[in-house]
Amino acid sequence: MKKKRSMVHYSVLLMLALCLGLTACGDKDEPASSQTSGGDSAASGDTIKVGILHSLSGTMSISEVSVKDSEMMAIDEINAKGGVLGKKLVPVVEDGASDWPTFAEKARKLLSEDKVATVFGGWTSASRKAMLPVFEELNGLLWYPVQYEGLEQSPNIFYTGATTNQQIVPAVSWLLENRGKKFYLLGSDYVFPRTANKIIKEQLKAEGGELVGEEYTPLGHTDYSTIITKIKEAKPDVVFNTLNGDSNVAFFKQLKDAGITSADLTTLSVSVAEEEIRGIGADVLAGHLAAWNYYQTTDTPANKTFVENYKKKYGDDRVTADPIEAGYDAVYLWAAAVEKAGSTDVDKVKEAAKGLEWDAPEGKVKIDGDTQHLYKTVRIGEVEPSGQFKELWNSGEPVKPDPYLKSFTWAASLSSGN
Repeated sequence: MKKKRSMVHYSVLLMLALCLGLTACGDKDEPASSQTSGGDSAASGDTIKVGILHSLSGTMSISEVSVKDSEMMAIDEINAKGGVLGKKLVPVVEDGASDWPTFAEKARKLLSEDKVATVFGGWTSASRKAMLPVFEELNGLLWYPVQYEGLEQSPNIFYTGATTNQQIVPAVSWLLENRGKKFYLLGSDYVFPRTANKIIKEQLKAEGGELVGEEYTPLGHTDYSTIITKIKEAKPDVVFNTLNGDSNVAFFKQLKDAGITSADLTTLSVSVAEEEIRGIGADVLAGHLAAWNYYQTTDTPANKTFVENYKKKYGDDRVTADPIEAGYDAVYLWAAAVEKAGSTDVDKVKEAAKGLEWDAPEGKVKIDGDTQHLYKTVRIGEVEPSGQFKELWNSGEPVKPDPYLKSFTWAASLSSGN
């Protein structure tokens, strides 16, 4: 009998321990968000913890450090105005180190251990795709600030950079109309360039373009002499460049050393902005093109203030750029959604975010409730000797996001979408 009472006592203790380990033995139908990092448990006392996750070291640090800086600036500005829900935002900063498994590992730490309310971070699609299953598993919320290849939609990600129909597709159409039909595709060897070029090849077939070459190099690659020789032999009208990180430094410097200037060959990049121009050199890039949704020279009242504040905080020699601005936008949009929801609960924030508009530095943006992407204005610019962009063309108004390119008949074979 004594042994039986001991076993019952042990069972009760075991159940109690399990309940404590799960935080609460609540209703089994309780929403997942209230049991994970995305719940109001992220807001404790007078503070709300938020995650910042970028490559602060490695090949992508040339681009990502400044995005981290803009997100930190937005947090400081919001705190100076009273915070969110009357609480101060406390950033927890982690280094993805240009390594995709590390991004997944750090994302899990931020959500499970640090219990952050949300995460702002990533740059490459490889980093985003590594993090995506972690955010979906733990019902966390990621704000991703960089243009990407589309063909994706996650209930746990808000995409504040451009999707394909807001950058790549209009850029290809503009180039075909204004610079020529023969395209050479050059990219880094990972998901974004390969998927982007898959899309571009279908678009070229549909719009009368011609593919004359396609090459990929590993991230961090620095020897482009052989590829430049191939480009010379192929005689393209356009090099569509999807290289990422510091590979762009090597490619453009070696292109110039080979005697090829922007007057000889049109090169349009989708991952080279003002910050990368600082690293490569305006003298090397002058005359080359890039497609974005924002430039430091974008003429809006909000941008004038944004640029002034960024330089005041980080130095007059610093520049703003599209992903920098999109990271800044993300913090303000999340804060607005939290205020509207009256909670940091992930599901409540997602619902409150639908249709939110904001006068961003790039102009008015709006969250599309169906895709969690932004309506954004498309811009094509030319690098000037000053290192800034002269805008050559824009879409005139914000373009509705279409991540699966459902509005383009030629893209039907790329993905079934969902």
